[in-house]
Amino acid sequence: MIDKLSWITIYPEVILLAMASVIALLDLGVSNPRRTATYLLTVITLAVVAGMQALYADSGQTFYGFNGMVVSDPMGNWLKCFASVAVLVTLVYGRPYAFDRGMLRGGEMFTLSLFALLGMFVMISGNNFLLIYLGLELLTLSSYALVALRRDHVTSSEAAMKYFVLGALASGFLLYGLSMLYGATGSLDLGQVFKAVGSGQVDHQVLVFALVFIVAGLAFKLGVVPFHMWVPDVYHGAPTSVTLMIGGAPKFAAFAIVIRLLVEGLLPLAIDWQQMLLVLSVCSLLIGNLVGVVQTNLKRMLAYSTISQMGFVLLGLIPGVVNGTTLPAANAYSSAMFYVVVYVLTTLATFGVILLLAREGFESEEISDLAGLNQRSPFYAAVMSVCLFSMAGIPPLAGFYAKLSVLQALVTTGETAYIALAIFAVMMSLIGAFYYLRVVKVMYFDQPLTATTVSAPADVRIVMSINAALILLLGLLPGGLMTLCARAIVLTLGS
Repeated sequence: MIDKLSWITIYPEVILLAMASVIALLDLGVSNPRRTATYLLTVITLAVVAGMQALYADSGQTFYGFNGMVVSDPMGNWLKCFASVAVLVTLVYGRPYAFDRGMLRGGEMFTLSLFALLGMFVMISGNNFLLIYLGLELLTLSSYALVALRRDHVTSSEAAMKYFVLGALASGFLLYGLSMLYGATGSLDLGQVFKAVGSGQVDHQVLVFALVFIVAGLAFKLGVVPFHMWVPDVYHGAPTSVTLMIGGAPKFAAFAIVIRLLVEGLLPLAIDWQQMLLVLSVCSLLIGNLVGVVQTNLKRMLAYSTISQMGFVLLGLIPGVVNGTTLPAANAYSSAMFYVVVYVLTTLATFGVILLLAREGFESEEISDLAGLNQRSPFYAAVMSVCLFSMAGIPPLAGFYAKLSVLQALVTTGETAYIALAIFAVMMSLIGAFYYLRVVKVMYFDQPLTATTVSAPADVRIVMSINAALILLLGLLPGGLMTLCARAIVLTLGS
């Protein structure tokens, strides 16, 4: 019999599943081409679920349910809250774009988004290998369908096929690594695996071999080099509203399973996986920024930007264990969590502007399409500039403090290798600043190719204003979010 505590841990997930099913059924009777009823019901559901997760997180309590398979802790609850808000904002930005391209003939965009979010929730709450993998598959299968949603568009179908094939390969890597770990430790439970690995009675070579496959699978989900090949193609080929769905909220889930598997499950092997993450982060910063410089397509440029940004997130995970001590762990992992939150917040507004500039029959995907945007729509040019400056790490925006917190986590270890890594990251950020500032130059100094002004529905304008204001506010007053992340990490690791 399932106890009451088990149900408490999954109340938000139950509500999300029930509402996703209800919305899918109710949409069958919606005749409005804009799917207004479906949209409003979806937005209300996401807002309620986000509120519930925030209340759970604020309590600071950790619950284990279903014989320890599910965990509800502050870090997971905050990440689920942020993911819900990110999906909500994505749907607000993406709905006008989807309507213009015939993607709202049914309510699939809304229901698939809710099921993708449910997959993220399961991944984030998973305290068991099987549950984490089930959540991952629910997210990825929903994502494949979303990428192919524009059925009559060849590029989108091609991107969906590439994503599906490479995603299946990465899932295979992860599953193989997890199965080896299960064979070596005899358990699927993260806590039991931690004890087995820490006991020193399991063959170290087998554990490292399993770790290689697990890190490869995680690296694909994060989109870091050399497992990045899907990112530019999917970002470019998918409808822009779906690109935002893939590039935003799932990053919270990817960060969560990295923490669950590597920190909560395999911390005794930190010396091994930290070296692997170091190589991945260096390659991502190098390739992401150098290749991003030569891009002319805005979505591909942002794809390579994502690769370099995820490299920075990995930098925050590297100095968690230094010389056998875990004292720097809370500082390092909270810096990485802060970075992910700021990155997703910035990505939402960036793609929000791109979605606004796109109109029926015109995608606004090239950097040149933003020419003279300031003369046509000063507000949206300013929002885009705030986002680009933040990604480049220019003060006083949130991206600057995010980069600073990660660099501080590296430098305060006092290790020569980590200080050198911080210097390398700064040099790569300087290279990356070029392609961000180039877009700002195009918006403010190039002549507009069209006299068309940018108009947006009221809900989009309101959400975008709040989004841009938060990027500026978190740069000026980052302490609140940084404290939230630090508290969440400390309470989670302490449980």
